Amino acid sequence: MPSLAPKWFLSAVLCAGTLAPWAPAQGDYAKDAAFALEALERECGALIVAKGIDWKAVAKEIGAAAKDVKTDQEHLVLLTRLLARLQDGHCEVRPTEKTKDVRWPDAPELAGPGMFWCRSGKKILIKTAFGDAAAAGIEPGTEVVKVDGKPVAAWLDARIALMRDTQSCSTDHQAFFRATHQWLAMPKGTRLDLELKTAAGKPQKRTLTYDRGSYVPWGPALAIDGLESSGDVHFKLLDPRTGYVQVRRCKEELPEQIDAALAKVGSAKGLILDFRANGGGGFDHEAFLGRFVPAGLKLVGQLTYESRGPHPYAGPIVVIVDAGTVSAGETASGIFKEDGRAYMIGESPTAGMSSQKTTIELPSGLFSLYVSTHSNKRAFNGGRGIEGLGVIPHEVLAYEAQDLAQGVDTLIRRARELLAKFPKDKVPFQAR
Repeated sequence: MPSLAPKWFLSAVLCAGTLAPWAPAQGDYAKDAAFALEALERECGALIVAKGIDWKAVAKEIGAAAKDVKTDQEHLVLLTRLLARLQDGHCEVRPTEKTKDVRWPDAPELAGPGMFWCRSGKKILIKTAFGDAAAAGIEPGTEVVKVDGKPVAAWLDARIALMRDTQSCSTDHQAFFRATHQWLAMPKGTRLDLELKTAAGKPQKRTLTYDRGSYVPWGPALAIDGLESSGDVHFKLLDPRTGYVQVRRCKEELPEQIDAALAKVGSAKGLILDFRANGGGGFDHEAFLGRFVPAGLKLVGQLTYESRGPHPYAGPIVVIVDAGTVSAGETASGIFKEDGRAYMIGESPTAGMSSQKTTIELPSGLFSLYVSTHSNKRAFNGGRGIEGLGVIPHEVLAYEAQDLAQGVDTLIRRARELLAKFPKDKVPFQAR
């Protein structure tokens, strides 16, 4: 059974005032909350300190709220809010046999507006436009000035505060990424009034009505025509000298999927590996990175990687990431930088959501709490690990309005420039 932690938390739920009881109260909710607060401080203490969380303030807030909990459903909501304060992208409230039928309060069906945003300096730009947004004449590179009459920065701050009350993000930059991608989703029928400024500086007003748009980020800012696929890996030769491989997820079959990609693009002099919006998974790290160690050689980093696969790649590599790169996507992309195989660029660090976990059983037996206790890859970032930080690129750069307006993905453009004049002094492994 899937986790009871909600995928979305809507303003309607917060504004409802009280939640209708779903089932008779079971157990001592306040006792559960007090136990959870102590257990979380004990088990997650290192990360609480590292992330600068004021646990005394959390205990005061949640302890007071627990006194008003009267149903199992309200208990689920409170525990979910508690875990959100851990700033842990992996945490979940999990059901037991007693609560297998307890559900999150009903919420309307969601739709996306047909666009994703990004930050460029002090501006918020339309990064990607499709569906309803594209049909309304909204184009990439356009600046978002106001949303529903509010300055866009204030609107985003309020949206992030609302959503983070129940959705846990490991870092502020992960929360911002979600606010400009997944959290742009609203109930179907919602109207969004936008004041915009085109890349040419022309004011523009548009109203969108949410209908059926996707709100799942797919990685590159702009669609790349002609990609071939092998499972979650998509690839093509951008030109005879430049190969492109998008790694969308990192499942167990990733090394074999990379073999299929390299069979087609491995002839390129330079390679772009795009991990933007990578959803994670689980895979063999040595088998994966071995696909990028030339035959007969070894790469000695935090581990020793031997050449693997039928088409090991020998050329220079640029890796692209963003704050949508999560969990196993962070270790997959991060080993290229940390073990010295590639140069990494991105509009921000990765999500900072990669950790070791534990499960805490509550005294009532109603729910258990699945939480992070320590960072994965603790040798990364000079010994600080990934959780709460992310993998920090060699080079952080923003999308440019003129690029987007002209159909150019700024990060891919920069990756191609780097491959043409590779920064060998930043990449210990000298590709041949």
